[in-house]
Formats: sequence, C-alpha cells, structure tokens
Amino acid sequence: MKTNQSKTIWSLILFFLTACYGTVGKNFDSSQLKSIQNNVTSKEEILKNFGSPFKKGLERGQTMWTYQFDQWNAVGPAQSKDLVILFDQKNIVKGYRYTTSSPENP
Repeated sequence: MKTNQSKTIWSLILFFLTACYGTVGKNFDSSQLKSIQNNVTSKEEILKNFGSPFKKGLERGQTMWTYQFDQWNAVGPAQSKDLVILFDQKNIVKGYRYTTSSPENP
C-alpha cells in the first residue's frame, strides 16, 4: 500500500513540475539588434540575422514581423523577449521595438 502511495505522490509531483513549464516562440540572437537600422536594413538582412519570425502580420498595410521567446517554469523566474519590426513598402525597416524581462545588453 505504501508503494502505491509513494508512486502516486511522485507522479503528482512530476506532473506539477512538468505542467508548470512552458515555452512560446523561438529563441533569437538579441546581440544582432545592433545590426538593425531604421530606413536602412532590409527584410532579407533581418531574415539572415534572426531567421524566420514567430509571427507575421500587417499594421496599416505595412508588413510587421514578430520574434518572440517566452519561457516559464515552476521553480525559477520567467524569461521573456520580444522584437517587433515594421517594414515600409520597399521592405526596409521603418521601425522596431525590443523588450525583455532580463537585464541583458543587446
């Protein structure tokens, strides 16, 4: 009887720890942020430096790419970083925004 209770308890603990862990998006190299220049950097250069975006969309008729990485678990702090890039009609970076939960230096 004790063996069954121990297995049940360990199963619940394992379930709790794995259920409280998650990742959204794909990690990207934030050190490449230095390569982005408004009105200069092309969509092809962004693709080369960051890979495929997590999301693609439109904002007021202009292409918008989002790179996102969010990770959390039951025993440590959550991590989050997001890069949103807006392109003009010529596929050149019009503007971008980077946010992160960690005090890293891009």
